[in-house]
Amino acid sequence: MSIENQNLPGGPMSGLVASAIEYMVDAGQRSVLFLDIMRQRGDQYREHIAQTAPHVLQYAAELIIDGRKLDEPVNYALVRITPPKGVEIDMERRPFIVVDPRAGHGPGIGGFKADSEIGVAMKAGHPCYFVGFLPEPMPGQTIERIARAEALFIEKVISLHPKADGKPCVIGNCQAGWAVMILASLRPELFGPIIIAGAPLAYWAGVHGKYPMRYSGGLLGGSWLTALASDLGAGKFDGAWLVQNFENQNPSNTLWTKQYNVYSKVDTEADRYLDFERWWGGHVNLNAEEIQFIVDELFIGNNLAAGKIEMSDGQKVDLRNIRSPILVFCSEGDNVTPPQQALDWILDCYADVDEIRAYGQTIVYTVHQSVGHLGIFVSGGVANKEHAEFSENIDLIDVLPPGLYEATFEAKDEETTSSDLVVGKWVMRCEARTLDDIRALGGNSPEDERRFAAAKRVSEINLAAYRKFIQPWIRNIVSPQLAETMRNLHPLRVQYEALSSSNPLMAAVKSAADEIEDHRKPVSKDNPFLAFQEQMSKQIVHALDSWRDSTEALSETIFLNVYGSPALQAAVGIDPASDISRRREMSSEYRAMLEKRIAELKSKIGEGGPREAAIRSLLYVGSARGMVDERSIEALRRVRLDYGGPRLALSEFKMLVREQFFMLLLDQEGALAAIPKLLPEDSSQRRALFASMREVLSAGGEIAGERATRLQRIAALIGIDMGEEGVTNIAPFDSKAKAS
Repeated sequence: MSIENQNLPGGPMSGLVASAIEYMVDAGQRSVLFLDIMRQRGDQYREHIAQTAPHVLQYAAELIIDGRKLDEPVNYALVRITPPKGVEIDMERRPFIVVDPRAGHGPGIGGFKADSEIGVAMKAGHPCYFVGFLPEPMPGQTIERIARAEALFIEKVISLHPKADGKPCVIGNCQAGWAVMILASLRPELFGPIIIAGAPLAYWAGVHGKYPMRYSGGLLGGSWLTALASDLGAGKFDGAWLVQNFENQNPSNTLWTKQYNVYSKVDTEADRYLDFERWWGGHVNLNAEEIQFIVDELFIGNNLAAGKIEMSDGQKVDLRNIRSPILVFCSEGDNVTPPQQALDWILDCYADVDEIRAYGQTIVYTVHQSVGHLGIFVSGGVANKEHAEFSENIDLIDVLPPGLYEATFEAKDEETTSSDLVVGKWVMRCEARTLDDIRALGGNSPEDERRFAAAKRVSEINLAAYRKFIQPWIRNIVSPQLAETMRNLHPLRVQYEALSSSNPLMAAVKSAADEIEDHRKPVSKDNPFLAFQEQMSKQIVHALDSWRDSTEALSETIFLNVYGSPALQAAVGIDPASDISRRREMSSEYRAMLEKRIAELKSKIGEGGPREAAIRSLLYVGSARGMVDERSIEALRRVRLDYGGPRLALSEFKMLVREQFFMLLLDQEGALAAIPKLLPEDSSQRRALFASMREVLSAGGEIAGERATRLQRIAALIGIDMGEEGVTNIAPFDSKAKAS
């Protein structure tokens, strides 16, 4: 121990007393240092909100478009991220655009640190742009106006990269995810791959006994409280209330763990804590029209996947219009956007995988097992794995044949086949899935659907009553000055202000902390009182978690019973015996267009040359595996199947892959039978083509089973004898021999 036993009048000091003194000295010092960190947090908060454009981006940025100067002004802006020293950017690679969530916090979380979405995209060589916002909305600003502004931002990025190998990859975090999806459905031609991380799209979805945030709207009687909060803000909704909702989901972290972690590690944790608090405390406002749209149309109305949202020009939002690959990243540990809310929109939009393909759609999802909602955006481990792999393999994803896939990741090691074809630290695979894999995650029963439909109707009734009887009185009473005063008195803001240097008492704390820094005496790790402190902390966390679990169970029980009442459902116009389904049928117009396209593809089965034959053969053999491996795509890129014409641009190659995929899907036997007609007569050219295909197929591992059988069939069609020397060895691809 750091304090040794020593003699005092009356006898030697016991080890327990020495430990107690050591612990009390350390605890007293830690308490003062902790209070000083809270003072720094308060001062940081005051400095942050005093800035004109507060953000937490770690990177330097250049303003490209100021949304306040548009014809329809918004408080959004487009900036170009300046790469840090040592990071090389290829201006001909597709740009990345990160759209930050406006969910009560300020902007910058997508570039919060080096290991972030922006950081890993730049490390992969992509130019990066960021769409952020100012704390105050512009007068008359709406969600639709913001969508039009963001379309202008993307158009600008496209114009700045005319030689890029694809349209921009757009990342939408949390609330920005649904905003990006809305825009992509309205302007599909602007988008490359879309990555939506922790973004709710199916707002009623979930499972019983877990993450009951979806019940909040019904338990509060609907969105009339949203309108009241906006009226109390004189037409503005205080984003601090949204942050408060997040905090309420995890009271043990909010009330204890977050602060205790700093207190218990006061010598090492201050910088990390202050960095995060700079973002967590940067609250922003929304116009009343914006938040009402979000609550009524999305979180209570659940109208997005149902195709019931309509723009002012009459254009309807239909997620099936999106033509870019969609990557959905969610987590089992996310208590704000559980996997069901992130993925069940797929069940609402499509009957099966064939219908996904009929719309030409490619959807890739991955479900993390444990990371929480914020960890999806800020965790360095997630950034270096999932986000890094998405960034490095974005071209692979862009050329995937239409369908539903799950992205899986396997650590690269010395035994990894063709490891030099793996760009990062993980081998990414896209494995074919069906809608049953989404259903297996859990979801609503028909009874649950009726409950949420009833809650929606109650919300509409209550909102109408509020607007008629109460809203006029509130608006007459609340002035802009009173609204500003109430915002400043919000508990989340007061906790920062109260412990800042504006409090005269904190000057003594700073002075004492400076003195302690020079005479710091940390407690030894084996001190029994430190162990007791840790045990007490665990007990507090357990008690708060138990309280949360009991209140969540109670809230779920109330919701299920109140809105499951046949009397209430009948009273608000919901048939208690009905089977409510939100899935839409394919329109007759689209079906007619699809039939025309099918006929066109069938007529082109016999057209093309060696390139078409090679891609058709690779798709036929590779589909037997039920997955696409990044090594195979990298091998294809390196071998560069370049027979019969100039190399294709990525967009042209994508179209070629899709056409050949659909030909196989529509008439597999006819498509295979046509392969010999697409090839040159020269046998040496045919052998070279087959050798290249074999190398691509073997890049991800040995060709065996059904794939080997299919490859033998292709060899027969091409006129290759598999017993000939040089062709019998079906082994992993020797990428070094072919790299260019």
